[in-house]
Amino acid sequence: MKTAIFGGSGFIGRALAEYWLSQGHGVLIVTRSDGGGPRWLRETTASEALLTTVTWAEIEQSPSRLEGVSVVVNLAGASLNQRWSRQAKQRILESRLESTRAVARAVERMNRKPEVVLQGSAVGIYGTSLTDTFDERSAVPSPPSDFLAEVTSAWEETAEREFHDVRLVKLRTGVVLGRSGGAYPLMRLPYLLGIGGNLGSGKQGVPWIHLRDMVKLIDYCAAHPNIHGPVNAVSPEPVTNREFGYTVCRVHRRPFWLPLPASVLRTALGEMSLLLLEGQKVIPYAALEAGFTFTFPDLKSAVADLKS
Repeated sequence: MKTAIFGGSGFIGRALAEYWLSQGHGVLIVTRSDGGGPRWLRETTASEALLTTVTWAEIEQSPSRLEGVSVVVNLAGASLNQRWSRQAKQRILESRLESTRAVARAVERMNRKPEVVLQGSAVGIYGTSLTDTFDERSAVPSPPSDFLAEVTSAWEETAEREFHDVRLVKLRTGVVLGRSGGAYPLMRLPYLLGIGGNLGSGKQGVPWIHLRDMVKLIDYCAAHPNIHGPVNAVSPEPVTNREFGYTVCRVHRRPFWLPLPASVLRTALGEMSLLLLEGQKVIPYAALEAGFTFTFPDLKSAVADLKS
């Protein structure tokens, strides 16, 4: 199998590339910079016959570089971890829409279309709630209820409009837990320092997934032609913020006692505090229905695995 990962130098993309390389699959990493790609790619021991790097500009100029690719993954987009000024919000939105259009243009120009396009999205599309449970059959709020819902709705609508005659899977991702990237190292730091507690009320949902399950789920969706449309990339056992913090503290044997008021987070982070103070309970109905098995279905086992 030959694969292409747009946004392949990021946290999830790197893990996915390393997994597919370990399985003997060809991987084409599409990166913004030249010079051989990110440092980890230059240092990998993978066979040069399996791993290729190319820039977005090169793909735009020569879409033939994608020929033979059967699986396309688009994870590209500016980080949410920045203060949400008007300019930053526009950058976050446009980076996702422009990258999706660019991938679609490249796919459209391929002589032989890939078997599947796996398109990044997020559970933020459902909006937030302290009481409701969401799965792929849940209605998407219209108009969007907040900035994250606005971004993800526009992201998915762009993918649906731009990709033609190809199976499209929309990966609605939650918080991806990993040792050396993503949000988790910073999320657990206060608890490791012994000053962790509820964020705000602690009742908000934290839809999460272990990085290893995230990679496995992408691979599973690629390999199963019956899977299409939205797929919630989250654990089957969602937790509240209070349960999340308490579990991290219990596994690491740290006290769970010092709540951080919502007002402090709103003052410090502005609108971006939505990421910490609001949430939703999300179930991976599509993945479970398709027979996917999670390695880390519960938070305790995931945190214990990442305890290093």
